Formats: sequence, structure tokens, C-alpha cells
Amino acid sequence: MNRFEITDEIIKEHGLSQEEYRLVIDRLKREPTYTELGIISVMWSEHASYKNSIKYLKKLPREGKSLLTKTGEENAGVVDIGDGYAISFKIESHNHPSAVEPYQGAATGVGGILRDIFTMGARPIAALNSLRFGNPNNPHVRHLINGVVEGIADYGNCFGVPTVGGEIYFEDSYEGNPLVNAMAVGLLKSNKIAKAAAKGVGNYVVYVGAKTGRDGIHGATFASVELSEESEEKRTAVQVGDPFMEKLLLEATLEVIDADLIEGIQDMGAAGLTCSSSEMAAKAGNGIDIDIDLVPKRETGMNPYEVMLSESQERMLMVVKPENFAGVQKIFEKWDLHVSKIGTVTDDGFLRVRDKGEVVAELPANFLVLGGEAPVYDREFVRPKYLDKTSALNVDSIPICSDFNETLKKLLAAPNIASKKSVYSQYDHMVQINTMIEPGSDAAVIRIKDTNKAIALSTDCNGRHVYLNPYEGAKGAVAESARNVVCAGARPLAITNCLNFGNPYKPEVYWTFVKALEGMGDACRKFETPVTGGNVSFYNENPDGAIYPTPTIGMLGLIEDKNKVISQEFKNVGDVIVLLGDNCDEIGGSEYLKIIHGLIKGQPPHVDLDKEFNLYQTVLIAADEKLLLSAHDCSDGGLAVTLAECCFKHDGKTLGAHLNIDFIHRLDAEMFGEAHSRIVVTVKENNFPRLSEISSKYGTRCVRLGRVTDSGLIINDLINSDTKELRKIFERSL
Repeated sequence: MNRFEITDEIIKEHGLSQEEYRLVIDRLKREPTYTELGIISVMWSEHASYKNSIKYLKKLPREGKSLLTKTGEENAGVVDIGDGYAISFKIESHNHPSAVEPYQGAATGVGGILRDIFTMGARPIAALNSLRFGNPNNPHVRHLINGVVEGIADYGNCFGVPTVGGEIYFEDSYEGNPLVNAMAVGLLKSNKIAKAAAKGVGNYVVYVGAKTGRDGIHGATFASVELSEESEEKRTAVQVGDPFMEKLLLEATLEVIDADLIEGIQDMGAAGLTCSSSEMAAKAGNGIDIDIDLVPKRETGMNPYEVMLSESQERMLMVVKPENFAGVQKIFEKWDLHVSKIGTVTDDGFLRVRDKGEVVAELPANFLVLGGEAPVYDREFVRPKYLDKTSALNVDSIPICSDFNETLKKLLAAPNIASKKSVYSQYDHMVQINTMIEPGSDAAVIRIKDTNKAIALSTDCNGRHVYLNPYEGAKGAVAESARNVVCAGARPLAITNCLNFGNPYKPEVYWTFVKALEGMGDACRKFETPVTGGNVSFYNENPDGAIYPTPTIGMLGLIEDKNKVISQEFKNVGDVIVLLGDNCDEIGGSEYLKIIHGLIKGQPPHVDLDKEFNLYQTVLIAADEKLLLSAHDCSDGGLAVTLAECCFKHDGKTLGAHLNIDFIHRLDAEMFGEAHSRIVVTVKENNFPRLSEISSKYGTRCVRLGRVTDSGLIINDLINSDTKELRKIFERSL
């Protein structure tokens, strides 16, 4: 193998510590080659190895009766929904690439997560996203928004998957480090799950899809450092996507899986050929022997280091029995895709890379991978000092707003609350014609063809709440995501998560990570929604500091009867408006406190998990009995904003509401506080007694607030606003 001098500077450039490099020497009993150093650096990067997070990820609930794959062991989680079908879903980040190249960063984020889904044998049926930016009035932020949204839209629309939901938040902490979290959902037969293991000694290792180029080299390590002024120089670490090529890859991949022609398959995502080959080998307890000369390349003069670390898009690695190779070759060539035998499965446990007959890398596969011999750390953590300041909120010193009509209008115009229609209207959400509830509601709903079922999907996280109290904020993210699918009539089944945090080597940042996972775990255990997998994204910082800790939750819910789907908008004049849940007595961490009083302080809303769970049972039974005409959860902006949003019908029409509410707390908290465990529903008059009966059984407060009218929002003597005017403010502000 080629030798050269590895200096301290070269080690540092590869993102390895001196301690980690000594581990390499101790294990190999020699200096690594340059190609080996590159392989180790990407596999031991935070993005690929989870070395600073896996200890706490393992404490999350990872088992459930509906799970068909083990958490973190496959490309994506798979959940059984009955009738012989399963759902595969996952969410991942593409934050750093999107900060540098917003269009390609977002587009390839979508492409990568779609490949994770169809690599499982699932046909993608929906895409969602969760986005975070700085102040939208900042020209550079507008540039990022436009590029990211265009990238998501173009890739999803061209590929042919409906983008059906998501969320967008704007906070100063994301100014220099936007978050782009992409989620994909696929449908498969529960007996056709493809596995990511290199089974069968002597089987062929087969490369399929696009040719390998120099784009994306060291993308995994780029995602494992803080952004800086030098990040502009890292544009080569941003991949370039081709959705039309991906569509061909989808069809060919599903065809060979359905024909039982492959033994294992993995997407070449982060760390490219290196990650797919080493992980597939380690999972099977085997080795893989690769010849670089046989890898299809689109650029001349590529060396083994570049080929192994390239993150060029639209590529897969398969393990195929020799007798099935001709069948695989025929299918992929039919779809005009490259298919090349580049190696074989061995029995020695080594990832071996050859170039022109010479071995340029020879590493134990298990030495490289998460769950193997890759290093695992338990970082120091300490409660952040900023919490002393943010927790010191004297609510009594906050004046109650003098004009509730104007306050409501300001909140409806606030970027975090205002309609995101200008964004999601760029996404094709009706392709495949299975979308039952479109973007803009609490959750998206997709019908499952050839069954009577539907699924509900939501992404949620209020980063400000997590910033103010990581434990409660993360509990709240799970609760809101579950509440959103419940509002569609769906029973929460499982979650995927995308954990966006700052530098884990900073003890205060790591404390927020640890506490957030504790909150997430407690909520998931109570709601029986195990974590199927996801992504950890550390180092989300810029020169001004870290982002708000943002553990984004992607929730999957199941509706057994698609005829019982619920949407959030009011339906008929005269319907009874009901609040399920308690009055709100808190304003800490609210949009109201930020927009009206300029404060980001206080404790975010506390989540009573028992109360929240009982609320879900109340709504689900009422939905099953077809009592509910609408349901909308109270969250950002509180009760008044929730009621206004319910008046805005999807077809462009506007209704009203006349309410007389028995207020028992300070009025701004009642109207604009963001307490959990509250859902506004409507029922016919004759169904209210039955709803009250169900609520009583589960200890859920059930209060009649008023009725739906043909116009105007009237709440006691505090608010009397034209709902058509409110809608204009809501829809035109962003």
C-alpha cells in the first residue's frame, strides 16, 4: 500500500483528534494510508458515527409492537399498518450544505431522504419539511429562503412525490445557520422489506445509478464542523442532484426488490461508497473487496480517495448473487442506468479497496462503524447560565395589552404564525392523487390505496420553547406533533426525529441536548410512539453563537377508516364550538410575549403527559363515532389565533364565530397563551352531550364556547373583528 507522511496538520484537516489518531495506530498496528485516513475520517465524523450522541439516543424508546425494523439498523424505520402494508419514514438534516448552496443543499436533502425510503423497498408517497431561518426581512435570509424552497419544490415536483406538510419558523438564532430538515414517507408490502447487509460470501457487490464525480467530497465532515467565513470555500462539499435520474433509480430499485433479485442494498448517502460498503459489511459480519477501476466515473483522473469519499447523488450499492446479476443488469439497463460489478463479499471482515491491482485501503469494517469500534464519547454538560436570565420573568410586571383586536392582528401577521401558503403553493401536493388534507392544516392526510386506511403526518418543534427549557420544550414538541395527527382523527404510531443542536464540545450546548432527549423519551413512552430512527445534526453555530436547540419531531398516525378524517376549518353556521382542555394561565415563551412585549423569557408551557394522553383518547373516540366536524389544536398564538384560523376555509371562503368564554385567569394568557393539551372542536348541537360524556370518562374538560357564524370573530367584549380582514392579514403578511 502507498505510504506517505501524515502530519498533525493533515490529521486536523480530516477532523480527527490526536487521541483518535492514536486509536487508529493501536488498532491497525501501523500508519494508515491516505485513502484509509479519508475513510476513517468520514466514518468517525459526527455525521456518520454519532460518537457524541449515541449514548443518549439509546435511552429513547426504540421498540413497539408495530415496528418491523430495529431502530437505527436500516436505512429508515418501518411501521406495520395492517392489511399487509407498512409505512417507511425518516427525517434528516441538510443544514450546512443549504447554508452555503441553498438550492442544491435543499434539493439533495430531499433526494437523499427519498433514497433512504425506496432503499427499504417502499414507494415514496409523501414528503414534508421543517425549515428554520433568521429574520425574513434580511436580504440574505430571503436569498436562503428562496433557494431552499425552490430546491425542495423542484426536486420533489420533478421526482413526482407530493410535498404535503411541514413548518417554517423564523428566529434570530438561525440567522447564519438555517435548518433544512427533510422527511419522506413510503408505502411497501410488509413482507417485502429490503435489508442493508452484505450477506453471502462470494456474492457480487454491485454499483447502480449515476456516475461518481468530485461533488460532495467530505460532505460528512463538512456537516460535522461549525459554519464560518471559510465555509464558502466548502462548496465542493455540497452535492448536486438530478431528480429525473432519481426517478429512474426508484423504479429500477423497486423492480429488483420486488423480483427478489438482491440480498442487500444501501443508499450511497453521507460518506458515499465508504459508508455504504463498510456498514453493509459490518451488519452482516462479513467483508467487502472493491476495485476502484470498476466504479463508473464522470470525471477523469479521480483517485481512490476521491472515489471512496465522493457523495455524488442518485447512487446505490447492492449485494447480488452471481446467478441473479444478469437479471439485475437487465432491469437497470432497461431504465438507462449504470450497473457495475465492483467487488465481492468476503469472509474476513475487512473493507478492502484496490486500485490498478494494488491494495490502497484495508480496514476492519467493524472498526469504522457506529455500533462497532468507532469511538463513543460521554461529553461534559452543565446547565447554561443564560437560563438564569430567561427564567427570571415577573409576569405581574407585564402589562396586559390594551387592544385585543390589534394584538390579534399583529400575531396573525407575525412570521411564525402567518400563512405559509406563499411557500407551500410552490410544492405539488396533489401528485399521485392520494392527498386528502393538504398543507395548511394541523396534519397532512394521505389515503392508502387498495385499503380503507389513511395516514396522518406532521413535523413539529418550537425551538424557542426548547431554548427556554429543553426538557419541557422537547416534551412539548412530541405532544404537539401527536396532537396534530390526533386532530386529523389519527392514532399516533411512531416518530422519527432530527436533532439540531450546536457544538457538543460546549458543555452548555450538550446539556440542552441531554435534557431535550430526556423530555422526548418521557413523552414518547407515555404516548407509545417509539423512535424509529432519524438524524443528529450538531455544530449548528455561526460566529454569533448556537441556534436554538431544535429537536424536530416527525409523527406518523394511522386512520383506520379514511371516511372519518377531520380537518381544522369550521364547517357550518350554527355548529357548536367546544374547547377540550383547560383555560390557559401562562404566557412564558409565547409568540405574544415576543411580538407584543419584545421578550423571550419565562418558562414554556408545561406538558402534563397524563392530561395530554387522555385528551387524545377523547378526540379519537369522538372522531371514530363521527361526532367531530372539525378539530384544531391550540399552539402558536393561543386560543384567539386558533379560533381565527378555524374561520379560514380551505376553499377561500370565510366563516365567523361568536363566543362567550368564562375567563378565570389574566386575559392575555387566556387569549394568547400557548398551554398544551387543548383542542378546539365543533359538533352538531345534538352531539354535544355525547362529546361531554366521552370527555368526562377521560377527565378531559369539555366547555361550550359559542357557535359558528357567517362572519366576524367576536369573543366576549374583547375581540370584534372582520374575519375577511383577518384572513387578508394572515395570508399576505409573509
